[in-house]
Amino acid sequence: MPQQQTPEGQQGFMPEPPRLMTSKDQLYITDMMSWNLLASKKCNFYAKQCQDPEVKAAIEKAASMHTRHYDQLLQHLQSHLGDQPQNQNMTQ
Repeated sequence: MPQQQTPEGQQGFMPEPPRLMTSKDQLYITDMMSWNLLASKKCNFYAKQCQDPEVKAAIEKAASMHTRHYDQLLQHLQSHLGDQPQNQNMTQ
């Protein structure tokens, strides 16, 4: 599928991600996982401190969202790590 023409210096829309995941991609996903895990932990901590049930429910919902995003990223990372050949030492 051809990419759309865009002004110079901008990249076109990619309808689906490439099957190959670079080490830079893996590091970025790992960073996103760390951010989501930290956000989930903070939300859970602050939800326990809340007295207002509506605020507590909203913060718990945010914690669940971050946990869900973490799990989705983990599944994506694991599926790509299983598809790619491992970099093995060829010396014997």
